[in-house]
Amino acid sequence: MTDALLLDGYLNHLKVERGLAVNTLSAYARDLNRFLTFIEPRRVVEVTPGEVSGFLVSLSKAKLSARSQARTLSAVRGFYKFLLRERHLKADPSELVDPPRISKRLPTVLSFEEVLRLLEAPRANKTPRGVRDHAMLHTMYAAGLRVSELCKLDLSELALERGFVAVHGKGNKRRLVPIGASATESLRTYLADVRPGWEKPGSRAVFLTHHGRAMTRQGFWKLIKRYARVAGITKNVKPHELRHSFATHLLRGGADLRAVQAMLGHADIATTQIYTHVARDHLAEMHREKHPRG
Repeated sequence: MTDALLLDGYLNHLKVERGLAVNTLSAYARDLNRFLTFIEPRRVVEVTPGEVSGFLVSLSKAKLSARSQARTLSAVRGFYKFLLRERHLKADPSELVDPPRISKRLPTVLSFEEVLRLLEAPRANKTPRGVRDHAMLHTMYAAGLRVSELCKLDLSELALERGFVAVHGKGNKRRLVPIGASATESLRTYLADVRPGWEKPGSRAVFLTHHGRAMTRQGFWKLIKRYARVAGITKNVKPHELRHSFATHLLRGGADLRAVQAMLGHADIATTQIYTHVARDHLAEMHREKHPRG
């Protein structure tokens, strides 16, 4: 079987069995095709650990960041695990290759006061769009959603009488997240007063444009940038900052790390633990400012 057919089989496995999104599959295909080009004319099942290490060196010489190198190696390892399980080879040449060390970047987090200003910024725009934007920002922060999850939210996933949303996250995994009274009230107002005037037959997305189409990631990106300026926030605010702020504010308030992991939809608690560093930094700063011997 050719390398191209082996790669097609792996990508199909990722799509069907793991339910990866189109953009994620494209990234895997791009990284693995780069690897296959590097090892030519060798077959993927003939590669040695030294050649996998050489591939990493080539990525470094191409000025790829350590994070991009690690992501690419992760794609290669996943491919070889698949080939091993399907019995196309007897040993994984990537198993003992160490990924580059990545310095942990702490996420940018808005203060609670900045979040409040951002959430209330759409109220100055007393139009149907302002009502929708108010509901979107509240929902994203209240549930810690990814922007893709917010834009894909379906009417069937709302349980407002119970104060929950059912979110389909990465790998099509479903999780129930509470959203609280403020977001629920904002959503109810939008659903009653604005959405019916925009929806078209068959519209299922919760958040629509005035043309009746689902809000896009790009559209929400522009929206949050605009409201950050209105709120007087000087930080470079991107949609994911609200998710970061959601997690950090919960932990600062004493929330259990496992509960935050479940609400964020993280498969590995190590991913959630990054927010504990941010919360500790906040406590240290507060101690320095407030303690008489700080």
